[in-house]
Amino acid sequence: MEFVHEPVLLQEVLQWMPMDPHGVYCDGTLGGGGHSNAILEACGGEATLYGIDRDPEAMAAATARLQKYPNFHGLSGNFHDAAQLLQQAGAAPLTGALLDLGVSSPQLDHAERGFSYHEDAPLDMRMNPTQGMTAAELCNTASEAELTRIIRDYGEDKWAARIAHMICEHRQTKPLATTFDLVHAVDAAIPKAVRRKDEGHPARRTFQAIRIAVNDELDPLDKALCDLIQCLKPGGRLLVITFHSLEDRIVKRCFQRMQNPCICPPKAPICTCGRKPQVKVLAKGAVPPSEEEVARNPRARSAKLRVCEKLEVR
Repeated sequence: MEFVHEPVLLQEVLQWMPMDPHGVYCDGTLGGGGHSNAILEACGGEATLYGIDRDPEAMAAATARLQKYPNFHGLSGNFHDAAQLLQQAGAAPLTGALLDLGVSSPQLDHAERGFSYHEDAPLDMRMNPTQGMTAAELCNTASEAELTRIIRDYGEDKWAARIAHMICEHRQTKPLATTFDLVHAVDAAIPKAVRRKDEGHPARRTFQAIRIAVNDELDPLDKALCDLIQCLKPGGRLLVITFHSLEDRIVKRCFQRMQNPCICPPKAPICTCGRKPQVKVLAKGAVPPSEEEVARNPRARSAKLRVCEKLEVR
């Protein structure tokens, strides 16, 4: 498939990313290479950039796009392992790192990947379609209690128990094999009156939850953020784009903890724990997309950008 993806919050990324023609950068979610291309172009084409992605199709497309830059290096893998991948590649301390979390437009738009609830396709949802359990395998083998937990915790859906029960009922008759099989199970679980009032697709939260579980998107995120911060040089920045409250909460809390690591009692006259701030949080919290970008690209409406800068710790 053709892997073309409009990078979200691009101007904001260029605004907050420190640009250095001799800098070293990491794009931990390379995708189609849009952010990386803009960063390298802004640095005059001479900076070094390591792009990481676990999707072979994304890696192939981005490598073809970015091969014009002599210091671009594509690293196949998961950004959760960025520190190890960068070390193996011999990367110097980073000037900047970027994570654009979530699903890319090509993954959503190409039905055969199984991410979309709008088209019938094999129920897959794997970021790397050659590794791990598919969404169909998860839906057909997980217990009702486990499915309830996944849909409740990762989809924040109040109908999680009913949806999980209906998935289990459906699979007793016929295993779930396609995206529409899952959509039909969700439709059967949610009352019609609720579906009529819901502005979005009734299956969107369940699809988000199953996708997160299949790709293990949240549990390793906090450690991955800490590892990337350690890869930065003093003054280097980590930029993270999130698309839903679960991942944004993890990023926000990690940045706050790294900025205020002291665990002394609040009323203690002096700090005795010895923990020093590792970063400074920038951008006054989360940066939203502009109205113009949302009008042009509705998928950007839920995006948020958070930024932290590594401090020199003595």
